[in-house]
Amino acid sequence: MREVAAAASVSVGTVSNVLNAPDKVAPATVARVQAAIDRLGFVRNDAARQLKAGRSRSVGLVVLDIGNPFFTDIARAAERRAGEHDLTVLLGTSDDDTDRERAYIDAFDEQRVFGLLVSPVGEDLQRLTALHERGTPVVLVDRDGSGTPFDSVAVDDVAGARLAVEHLCATGRRRIAFVGGPGTLRQIRDRRRGAAAAIAEIPGAELEIIDTTAPSVQAGSAVGEQLRQRAPRDRPDGVFCANDLLAIGVLQALSLIGGLRVPDDMALVGYDDIDFARSAVVPLTSVRQPTRAIGSTAVDLLIAASEDSVRRRPKHVVFQPELIVRGSTG
Repeated sequence: MREVAAAASVSVGTVSNVLNAPDKVAPATVARVQAAIDRLGFVRNDAARQLKAGRSRSVGLVVLDIGNPFFTDIARAAERRAGEHDLTVLLGTSDDDTDRERAYIDAFDEQRVFGLLVSPVGEDLQRLTALHERGTPVVLVDRDGSGTPFDSVAVDDVAGARLAVEHLCATGRRRIAFVGGPGTLRQIRDRRRGAAAAIAEIPGAELEIIDTTAPSVQAGSAVGEQLRQRAPRDRPDGVFCANDLLAIGVLQALSLIGGLRVPDDMALVGYDDIDFARSAVVPLTSVRQPTRAIGSTAVDLLIAASEDSVRRRPKHVVFQPELIVRGSTG
């Protein structure tokens, strides 16, 4: 900074203001200092700035599976909104593993991040609570944080599941299968609960639960193969998958491998409405979640919490899902 100041013929304090509060400096001076920075290739030492400020300008984001386009879209939206506030997003994926999640939380804590956005794997939030109590803002993403000290942004998954099952039954289907897992994820449990609630209100409808070890295309394909091998009378005539990756796997096994027709032999609904849903071999009916709004709102809540951490009560934003009807349900 001293070298930049000498090259621009200003004080070190002026260089600091250009970097941290440029509105306090005359535009011509800002331009001169910036020219000196570019010429000298100056990059400020963020570790030193962090020591002075007590925390960095980085936001930690831990998602369940970055390979799932749903979380990729959330991460991109969070990154865009964070950039508007001169914040950088550091990304980690837990792969539905509590040990990996714990390692990322600890690593971000060691980095003294500005705040943490996290989609928790399970119900044990002790590490997040400790982080929060030390003054680091925490926002739960894709999880309703009611009853916790954390801000949260989520979608009403019970309502979304009801939309899916009610739609299947409205097309005349009565033997409905719910495909999803693992049951340790609250999102899966809520969608299963919403499916069961909808079935209970429809005369003659029945619900079969098919658990999977992961919410992946491979797991969905295995379920589709299992359904294909059943006798026609033993198959469900409608399938609701807990996410689109599972639904795409089921669709591949039924249509491309098994020779069953979707939706004629079996109607199919997914969840999330990822980009692949509309471009599947049979366009997939899906429950849409507002991923961009989820990501940007999470960052907004984090910034609000950082600005008023003492008196502010946690806020819980819950978006309503939307059913997008396509060819997989006829």
